[in-house]
Amino acid sequence: MIAEAKICLSCNHVFHGRADKKFCNDYCRNTHNNHLNSDGNNYVRNINHCLRRNRRILSSLLPMPHSTMAKCAKQKLHSKGFAFSYFTHTQKNKKGHTVHYCYEYGYLVLTDERVMIVRKKTNT
Repeated sequence: MIAEAKICLSCNHVFHGRADKKFCNDYCRNTHNNHLNSDGNNYVRNINHCLRRNRRILSSLLPMPHSTMAKCAKQKLHSKGFAFSYFTHTQKNKKGHTVHYCYEYGYLVLTDERVMIVRKKTNT
């Protein structure tokens, strides 16, 4: 059985191979798929970058690695590049106040100028 000649979906070169093969090599396959996903991935990548930066800032403001709470000036967060509009989820505390989380690190707005930084206890 002779394999039919096919045209690579990425580079348009002729190649031979399995009946269901669409690309001449892995490089062309990866290039094609990266191009298809680039628009949607770029948007998600930018949001994930903001979330990771927010998480890193919150974790850096806890005084010790095992601390679970610390108060901080809101201006300090702003000066480090914290984006208050990006968070992964919210949760109500026992008093009914909303805590905004970036993964396991969160903040609770105390006043216009102060926030409480918290770290969730994880099971891992």
